[in-house]
Amino acid sequence: MKIAMKAQLIAVVLASILAPTTAAVPAARAQASMVTGAVTSQPIGHYEFCRQKPNECNKRLASSPAPKLTPRGWSLMKSVNASVNNRITAMTDKEIYGREEVWAYPKDAGDCEDYALVKRRELAAKGFSLADLLITVVRKPDGEGHAVLTVRTEQGDFVLDNLHNEVKPWYETSYTFLKRQASFHTGRWVSIENGRDVVVGALR
Repeated sequence: MKIAMKAQLIAVVLASILAPTTAAVPAARAQASMVTGAVTSQPIGHYEFCRQKPNECNKRLASSPAPKLTPRGWSLMKSVNASVNNRITAMTDKEIYGREEVWAYPKDAGDCEDYALVKRRELAAKGFSLADLLITVVRKPDGEGHAVLTVRTEQGDFVLDNLHNEVKPWYETSYTFLKRQASFHTGRWVSIENGRDVVVGALR
C-alpha cells in the first residue's frame, strides 16, 4: 500500500514538473474584452487590399460568442506570433513599394499590418475562425499609428504584435485601441468604445 501511494505521489510530482508552460492559459478578468461600437471607416490600406483580393473581404460570418481558449490554442497563438516575427524583416511600405499604406502578404519583409495579415492567415489555417482573428488599428504612446492582430476568446482579447514576441491581453499593452475588423464581416470595421480606458504606461 505504501509503495503504491509513493509511486502515485512521484507520478503527480513528475506531471507537475513536466507539464508544458504553454498549458497555462491566462484567466479572464474585468475588461478582458474590447467593447465595440458601430461600423466605422475602413483603413485606406485595407480598402486597397480588398480591391486586390475581394475574396478576403467579402465573407459574412455567423455571430457567435468568443470561443474558450484551450492550452493548444494558447500555444498556437504564441508560436505563430513568434515565428512570423522572426521570419519577417520589418521595413516600411515606402522602403518596399516606394509609397505609403500598402497592405500585402509579405515574402520576407513587411510592416505592422503585413505581419498581422500573415498571423491571421496562419491561425485560420490551424482552425481558428476568421470571426475571432481581427486586424486592429491602435495608437502607440508616441502618437504613431500601428496595427496588430487581436484574437477574441472567452478569456478576453489577446494581442499578437510584431513589436513583441509575447502575446498579451489587450489591456496590458500601452496602446490606445481605435478600431478593428468586424467579427461578422471580413470587410467591415467597427469602433472600439473602451479603447482608451485601459491604457497603461508606455512600453516603448
